[in-house]
Amino acid sequence: MEFKHTSVLFNETIENLNINPDGIYVDGTLGGGGHASGICEKLNQDGILIGIDRDKDAINAASKRLENFNCKKIFVQSNYSNIKKILKELGLSKVDGIVLDLGVSSFQLDNHERGFSYMQTAKLDMRMNSDDILTAEQVINEYSQKELTEIIKKYGEERWASRIAEFIVKERQKKQIETTTELVNIIKAAIPASARREGPHPAKRTFQAIRIEVNDELGQLEKAVDELIDVLNEEGRLCIITFHSLEDRIVKNIFNNRANPCTCPKDFPVCMCGKVADVKKISGKPIVPSKEELEDNPRARSSKLRVIKKIKGEERL
Repeated sequence: MEFKHTSVLFNETIENLNINPDGIYVDGTLGGGGHASGICEKLNQDGILIGIDRDKDAINAASKRLENFNCKKIFVQSNYSNIKKILKELGLSKVDGIVLDLGVSSFQLDNHERGFSYMQTAKLDMRMNSDDILTAEQVINEYSQKELTEIIKKYGEERWASRIAEFIVKERQKKQIETTTELVNIIKAAIPASARREGPHPAKRTFQAIRIEVNDELGQLEKAVDELIDVLNEEGRLCIITFHSLEDRIVKNIFNNRANPCTCPKDFPVCMCGKVADVKKISGKPIVPSKEELEDNPRARSSKLRVIKKIKGEERL
């Protein structure tokens, strides 16, 4: 299957990376190589792109897509949260820019065998790295009703979470729930018809929640953001595109803490804690897609881009 992926906020991301032609850049969610191709286009033969993805199919497809660019290219099957380990193994300590485009890629959604889509019948899988142990089928069949309710409510922001969890548990007592279609039918039965008539597909939020749980997406992001900032050179930039309010909140809070690290009480006339910012936010408010982009790519609808820059030592006063 062809690895197609329309990169969200493409121009805004490449522009905000402020690419140095002979710099070192990391695409931590390589996917189909969309943002990576924009980076490679601006790099010369001394520039380096490091492409990281959990999905070996993504790495194979992106390496083909990028083969005609002159820059040096290094591909790593791993999680972006392992950035310090990855760079150490490559004999590097700092980079000039990093991009993360979070969530599931169009390829993974469109490849029905992976079980990410509620529109096609497949085994309940949803693993971004097929070597990982936990699958969606295990989550659906082995988690308690309470755990399912919490996941669907928290990660899917689904108001019918407790009913959906209750219906899942009832159905799995009859037989193991194995396919995406079985799960979709259970979700539809759990959500009242009047609620199903409005808004997105009734299974969208639950599928998103299960996918986030299977891949520990929020845990990996929370662990990674500070480390990604740590490995930036002075003037280096980190661009993160989120698709979910919980992801965006994690990024926003960590960016705010790094840009305003002072922990002194607000009524102190001067800072006594001595904590100094090492970054500056480039985008105060998140950058969102243009009307034109939304018309071309409806999947960009909930995307937000936040950008931070590592500041020079003399600016840290």
